[in-house]
Amino acid sequence: MNNALPDPAWTATVVGHHRLRNDLAVVRLIGDFVPFAPGGSVEVEVPQHPGVRRRLSPALPPSLDGKLEFHVRTVPGGWVSGSIVAETQEGDQWRISSPRGVFAVDPTAPEVVLIAGGTGLAPLRAQILQLSRRETPPRTYLFIGAKYPRDLYAADMLFLLAAELPWLTVLPVVEAPYDPPTPDPWHEQTRVDIGFPPEQLLHGRLPEVVAAHGPYLNQQLMVCGSPGMVRATVAVLLENGTPPENVTAEGA
Repeated sequence: MNNALPDPAWTATVVGHHRLRNDLAVVRLIGDFVPFAPGGSVEVEVPQHPGVRRRLSPALPPSLDGKLEFHVRTVPGGWVSGSIVAETQEGDQWRISSPRGVFAVDPTAPEVVLIAGGTGLAPLRAQILQLSRRETPPRTYLFIGAKYPRDLYAADMLFLLAAELPWLTVLPVVEAPYDPPTPDPWHEQTRVDIGFPPEQLLHGRLPEVVAAHGPYLNQQLMVCGSPGMVRATVAVLLENGTPPENVTAEGA
């Protein structure tokens, strides 16, 4: 007989669904306090797919008022992610469960290097906001990578955050200096004038650009993005002489 107790679960209500790109949306919720670790992940169940759970990383640290934020990109064949991006509505009830720790900043780390590809930004942003609560945060560098400039979907938020936090440096990286000719109507609808000017964008593949600034002998590194991006970044870091114990990585 199995006497194990069911995993605890919490409920949150969608209060904002912001579709920023054809394949990407930011979803904000308010509900029960969820005891996850900053930089961690949770399982979510959305009303469009009852009984199906997907693991996502909150982009905010835990808050007693129950605020949650998720950055979701449609993945090929991902019918749940596609529904979240295209069909989420205010008032939807989400079920949140199974918190899992992923990233944790060493209190003794003199410098922290965060490396995000796409929506891998979410848990690393949660870490930045958590660090901002410290009296003396460590010097922190955030590399954020994308294929095209318009794929830097959070450029406005990161630009303002870097201006507010003197210990944070944001280094945006793009593989191509110009956007493709095919327009993204969601990008056009949400375009703002705040962001990094073209001369501040670093050009190249994210793993190689990050490695070119290394090796990172005394820094704590956190890598989050697609599985391919994570593998490539960790490989070049280790080849470049960064000690493996300095690196924590997670696929988004």
